[in-house]
Amino acid sequence: MARILIETYGCTLNQADSEIMEGVLRRHGHEVSSGKLATGSSYDYVIVNTCTVKTPTEQRILDRLGMMAHLGRKLIVTGCMASANRDRILKRVPLSSIVTTANVHRIWEAVDEIESGVTAQYTDYHKVDKVSYLVATSSTVAKIPISEGCLSSCNFCETRYARGPLNSFPQETILKAMQAAIGNGAREIELTSQDVGAYGLDRKTNIAELVSAATDIDGNFKIRVGMLNPEHLHKYLDQLVEAYKNSKVYKFIHIPVQSGSDMVLRSMKRNYTAETFRGLALALKEKVRDISIATDMIVGYPTETESDFEESMRIIEETRPSRINISRFGARPHAGASKLKQLDNNVVKDRCIRMYRLTRQVEIEALTRIVGERRRILLTERGKGSVVGRDDSYREVAVQSEHFKLGETIEVDIYGSTAACLLAAPVEASMKTTANL
Repeated sequence: MARILIETYGCTLNQADSEIMEGVLRRHGHEVSSGKLATGSSYDYVIVNTCTVKTPTEQRILDRLGMMAHLGRKLIVTGCMASANRDRILKRVPLSSIVTTANVHRIWEAVDEIESGVTAQYTDYHKVDKVSYLVATSSTVAKIPISEGCLSSCNFCETRYARGPLNSFPQETILKAMQAAIGNGAREIELTSQDVGAYGLDRKTNIAELVSAATDIDGNFKIRVGMLNPEHLHKYLDQLVEAYKNSKVYKFIHIPVQSGSDMVLRSMKRNYTAETFRGLALALKEKVRDISIATDMIVGYPTETESDFEESMRIIEETRPSRINISRFGARPHAGASKLKQLDNNVVKDRCIRMYRLTRQVEIEALTRIVGERRRILLTERGKGSVVGRDDSYREVAVQSEHFKLGETIEVDIYGSTAACLLAAPVEASMKTTANL
């Protein structure tokens, strides 16, 4: 038996991969922990599940790997960096073992090989039903991977290079994993993928059918649908709207627009127009009561002009998403846009500042209008002296109390907001305060 730490970076899909590895390793008799490596800890192995979306993140991980190797740790590197840029990993830490994203279910074999005195390299690509290896934990939030890879060829992204073409996992396996998680105490189910919107298009089904089937599972839980690209949504919009009417589904959707300029979208090889996103956002707001829409924007794409940037600002003002994630463009080694002439750093910095100001204004306005309302929230995590939950539209709500259990659903009165979340008091507490006035 080995003592193993899993240190995870990146998206929810990466987190789900780490949970798969943890379950597999435990089944093979190993002692596994999750978190950050602390000075003086005595793990036999450290598995670093990496992310390659942004250059600063990749550099931070490489520095982290170098530090661990300097401390004499036996390293197994997995995740998207292991799949896309293992040459960089091996240059920094030559004695590390590599397990690509398609092989995380074989992590126990890698550990066995290293135990026998060799360096493990699991780098072949093959399709596998990874969700079948997921072991239900007692966590309030369960991350359920529904597919790997995507159908897109975005010019700025190398995740497709890392995770390969679309491989949707069977619906029955996903539903079985959900049932196991709910039976083990999960109250929030996060359906995650590189592109949830592409789910099932290689199996003659779609995400709307999966969500609809998932709502038939017995139990008290909420489903959060992960990131969904606009190019697929129109194919099953009405079906998805019907599924969202079920009380078990958060009224939340993450649709990344990336740019408000059709010229830039074409250069990015995004298979939709700004008008497509605008129409989808407005249709969802009309058809799904109180829906929260999150989106992503890339600022400083190499072909972006000032006029293009203004179009991106305009589409934010017109659609007013509840959450806007801004990414400064960074050239990735295997992405086509890395070969384009890059914009001046000062120009990109100025545009980021301007967009940040607008997005904060839009986000704060979206939260401010909820102040004064009474909401039911599902408690999913703890903060310092507080407990944090989500309302039906997946808005984050912080409650100054430590007396509630995670997984509970409580009624709260919203009395304020920050730039990122709502502030609330339990109904019982707020009623007592009012009575004492």
